[in-house]
Amino acid sequence: MIIHHLQEKNSILNKFIAEIRDVKIQKDSLRFRRNIERIGEVLGYELSKKLSYKNVSIETPLGKKTEQLSNNDVVLCSILRAGLPLHQGVLNYFDDAENAFISAYRHHPNNSVESEIVVEYFAAPSIENKTLLLLDPMLATGQSLVSVYEAIKKQGTPVEIHILVVIASKEGIEFIRDKFPENTHLWIAAIDDDLNSKGYIVPGLGDAGDLAFGTKL
Repeated sequence: MIIHHLQEKNSILNKFIAEIRDVKIQKDSLRFRRNIERIGEVLGYELSKKLSYKNVSIETPLGKKTEQLSNNDVVLCSILRAGLPLHQGVLNYFDDAENAFISAYRHHPNNSVESEIVVEYFAAPSIENKTLLLLDPMLATGQSLVSVYEAIKKQGTPVEIHILVVIASKEGIEFIRDKFPENTHLWIAAIDDDLNSKGYIVPGLGDAGDLAFGTKL
């Protein structure tokens, strides 16, 4: 797995990360969603540098110009519901992409500390010979990403995989490192050191889905 940690170099991305972490700014759910979306745009822009390109002749009002345009067939797959703002950010840059949606959540039987990943809803096109972009804002334990990958493999074999994450834990990165093809690219905006006993990233930002869309029962 090839890991790209964007916050290793300072950029305007730092501002978006700081705001989604800030408990005062988090109270504005519209701004939280927009910042996740903007982080998705940054991640999408950076990964676009690794795609393949071909020469295309463009006709302007005054002549012709050859431009290099990506020739990847891209499928975006986000994990509901927290992944929706991130999905929109990436879709802003890959507006011709096909789209897939899958639900994966941690189920705590009898309110126990231990949990299992439950995958229920899945809607996707074929990913055979396409470029798959898996979008999940929080890479905590890594179990949900692996479960999603096992489910989506039924739709075909992609030529390449890019995983886009807003905040990842070191433990989650290590867990998924050998669960995906060797040439998989993992794009991370920020990396945190720890997980708590419930599997949440510390310091992280809390529950991304709740902050974006409101608390759930």
